[in-house]
Amino acid sequence: MHEHSLLCRPSPTAANDPDLTQKLWPARVQATLPDAAETMGLFGHWWCDMHTGEWVLSTGAASALDVNAGLHRTGASCFEQVLPDDVLALMAVLRQLREAGPAIECEFRIINEFDGLRWLRLVSLPQAQPGLAIQTGVVIDVTSTRLAAMRERFCFESTQFLIGAPTLGESVTKVIQLVCDNLGWECGAYWALEQEQMGDHQLACQYEWHKRDYPLAAFIRQTAALRLAPGEGLVGNVWRTMQPAWVENMATDQDFLRRKSAHECGLQSGYAFPVSYVTVDGRRHSHGVLEFYSSLSRQREAQLPSLSATIGALIAQTVLRIAQQELIRQLAQVDDLTGLANRKHFHHLLDAACLGATSTGATFAVLNIDLDRFKLINDAFGHEAGNLVLHEFAQRLQGLELEGCTAGRLGGDEFAILMAPGQTTAQLQAVGARVLLAARMPFLFERQELTVSASVGVSVFPDNGWTGSELMRSADAAMYRRKNGGRNGLNFFSDGTVENLAEQRSTLAKQLTMEAELHRALVSNEFFLEYQPVFDRDAEHMVAVEALIRWRRQNGDIVRPDLFIPVAEQSRLIVQIGRWVVQQACRDLAQLHRCGFPDLQVNVNMAAPEFVNASLPGELMAVIEACGIAPHHLCVELTEGLVMKQPDKVIPVMGALRQLGFKISLDDFGMGHSSLSRMKKLPISSVKIDRSFVSGLPHDRGDGAIVRTILDLGRHMKLQVIAEGVETDAQLIFLRQFGCTLIQGFLLSRPKTISELMAAQAHITSE
Repeated sequence: MHEHSLLCRPSPTAANDPDLTQKLWPARVQATLPDAAETMGLFGHWWCDMHTGEWVLSTGAASALDVNAGLHRTGASCFEQVLPDDVLALMAVLRQLREAGPAIECEFRIINEFDGLRWLRLVSLPQAQPGLAIQTGVVIDVTSTRLAAMRERFCFESTQFLIGAPTLGESVTKVIQLVCDNLGWECGAYWALEQEQMGDHQLACQYEWHKRDYPLAAFIRQTAALRLAPGEGLVGNVWRTMQPAWVENMATDQDFLRRKSAHECGLQSGYAFPVSYVTVDGRRHSHGVLEFYSSLSRQREAQLPSLSATIGALIAQTVLRIAQQELIRQLAQVDDLTGLANRKHFHHLLDAACLGATSTGATFAVLNIDLDRFKLINDAFGHEAGNLVLHEFAQRLQGLELEGCTAGRLGGDEFAILMAPGQTTAQLQAVGARVLLAARMPFLFERQELTVSASVGVSVFPDNGWTGSELMRSADAAMYRRKNGGRNGLNFFSDGTVENLAEQRSTLAKQLTMEAELHRALVSNEFFLEYQPVFDRDAEHMVAVEALIRWRRQNGDIVRPDLFIPVAEQSRLIVQIGRWVVQQACRDLAQLHRCGFPDLQVNVNMAAPEFVNASLPGELMAVIEACGIAPHHLCVELTEGLVMKQPDKVIPVMGALRQLGFKISLDDFGMGHSSLSRMKKLPISSVKIDRSFVSGLPHDRGDGAIVRTILDLGRHMKLQVIAEGVETDAQLIFLRQFGCTLIQGFLLSRPKTISELMAAQAHITSE
């Protein structure tokens, strides 16, 4: 059967047959569902003869569908007011009803010039006697529910467009489209004030959106060309009164100025409302007017008026926010006098360019420009003349229209241009020549011609520097060499200007390369841990292990910690690496506890940036709780130098850790950073004698005296003392003789992986 048959098939029965009406409208149903109940419930009944395709509508159903009640020979006459966009979906549902007779439920929209747009739901009811050819159901008006949901969704989507929008035009255009798509308008526009040269304020269309498949070209052209004074026309009147207004017949309304083009395009009605909001103190902030137009008479439709206040307030606040952001950007990035990038922002862009070029391998150049004899103009004609020269020269630089380049004023009469990547030497020389010509052209101040020239220095990334500061120093050096050589010219930076620049570049290149490799090592899991055992004074019982980070590149090469740790510290990658070490060490310790080391402690070194972080105690608690170990099983090691450099930040963190039960060991003790008065106040649990003192034992009298002093100090302050770097029996005997409680060094054990520690414990257990 053709898919249109349910809506279009003619009935073989006479349209006025009362017997058919009685057949399709059972008396039992009439008695249980009077018209009053239908009217109050905003629904109505329908019956359909599945053999003939004829329909009968109750009064309530007919009113909802905007057709006549009673018999309809075809379904088409029942649903003639359905929006074209919804007809296909409705036909598909009715075909299911005809072919299979299942329960159906379908929503569609009805529109007319009096009630506007409404949503209806068609639902079939279970048959009292299965197999009958008569299918019955109800039509329910769900407009209020759909409008409430639409308002909520519309406000949410509008807020998404407007909050955080980078530009006003993009966000307002999307909101206009949202209104047109959801509420059935053909076009919309946003009007705001623009200031003419003579100072008169006029309203102009700033942004518009229209349905591309609707012929609106003439109306859009007139809208774009029109300028309105406040109070003039529909838009001007809304702006002046700050009250929304309808135009019911655009073709005949004498106050509507675009009557002719509206009539040509088939537009009939419109609605305009102010873009404004009221602050808590009652002040209204007005920014513009929004207008929408339709090919139908739409005044009875209440959706847009109920949303207009919210839309207007959201857009007005967005205008204010974007204006404030632009003001902040101007203050932070733009030089007031010239309109170019200021010194801070230019250096920020230069640093970003260096970072990007480092990763991509691109090259670019910087031009440092200094105006010659500018001070003479200031001295002779005053700062007003000097400011004119600076402003005009900046305009000339912008007039060069160098694509992908940024000009900035660094201060005084010094300017700079950040060139686009990939410029050849010849191209840079050509740009330099244009800059020199722009400087030499006379400046007119109070009918007096003023002349200057310029000296330009050029530096190239990475040949003349890997960082913004290095490039600027190189360009500055080249510029001053040009000044000393006669001015009014251009010089490229040469290697002889800074003797050690090549060495600096090489060192920096190696550092940047290793920094990039460290980033990759974190992602690729190239780090692993080894553990240096710490024994009791009898050197028989392992009481702790110190976690030592190791780096194995993907090719199998091992990188020494003394090579990569300094680079990690300079780049602050040490924080991420330190977090990985703590997490891995705690996971390994939990595994060792389960494999025969129930009381073992792990010692972890922490760098300076980690220990000034007030959230460190909470982060460590989260780690040990996730791993299932107690706080006293984790000992944090830090150098006494770190404590003494930033005691105000470090000591509170230490105190918080100790209160939570963590242990703290002072590493490299005795290196001369601490005072005893401060030492006694530190919340520590142990100190570690630096290996430089242990190495001289027992023969070096000075080392022996220092070690004995540290051991006595630890004993009196009830601190454990760890001697690291013990490599000979003589050193071990000396330390035991003077009461050292904990020993660490190659004499007793080299660093081991967790697998080796577990294997050794398994061997002891088996014996």
